Amino acid sequence: MFIIGHFINAIAIVADLALTLYMYILIIGALLSWVNPDPYNPIVRFINNVTEPVLRHVRRYLPVSFSGIDFSPVVVIFVIVFLQNFFVQSLRSLAFRLLH
Repeated sequence: MFIIGHFINAIAIVADLALTLYMYILIIGALLSWVNPDPYNPIVRFINNVTEPVLRHVRRYLPVSFSGIDFSPVVVIFVIVFLQNFFVQSLRSLAFRLLH
């Protein structure tokens, strides 16, 4: 069972890193929206291509824009933190129980 425990622990680590990386990309995208960057810059295009589908999905179901301020990145960050504290920690606890 230790192989499955290590596998689940590895999935938890990768999921935590991916969620953290996406949260940082989301924060950078929100900061870039304040300065109106060059839309043809490859880094700006990458950030927009990665974050906009999720943000558009949140904007469609939740009215999170008040007086011109878009709060959809905040909602997505809350979801990421929830996933890190619930999903990733549950995987780590399961892996710990399988290893011991």
